[in-house]
Amino acid sequence: QVQLVESGGGLVQAGGSLRLSCAASGRAFSSYAMGWFRQAPGKERQFVAACSWSGRNSAYADSAKGRFTISKDDAKNTVYLQMNSLKPEDTAVYYCAAKWIEDLYNSATYPDGYEYDYWGQGTQLTVSS
Repeated sequence: QVQLVESGGGLVQAGGSLRLSCAASGRAFSSYAMGWFRQAPGKERQFVAACSWSGRNSAYADSAKGRFTISKDDAKNTVYLQMNSLKPEDTAVYYCAAKWIEDLYNSATYPDGYEYDYWGQGTQLTVSS
């Protein structure tokens, strides 16, 4: 079992930057692949970024490539999403998610939300134009 708590959301102007954090508590955070997703009002949940359990591999949605960076700090039990060049269309509730990795030779990333075992409560990001 792992509990996830996101933080760092807020109101930012277009073109600005923000870093989201997701703090995990519970067992063996280092054995979890992590992901960030977002959901805007009236829209379906959308993949943003993911990293492998080691943090060495990452994947991004096309909308996030070149602007967002996911990173994992096992010493702090935290995964981050650094977001630069923010746009109004980035406005959404951002969720982090964790997937338990049994086989540590598995270096995959998981863009499909249904793969994940645990979810946080989300943090709101609003980007003003």
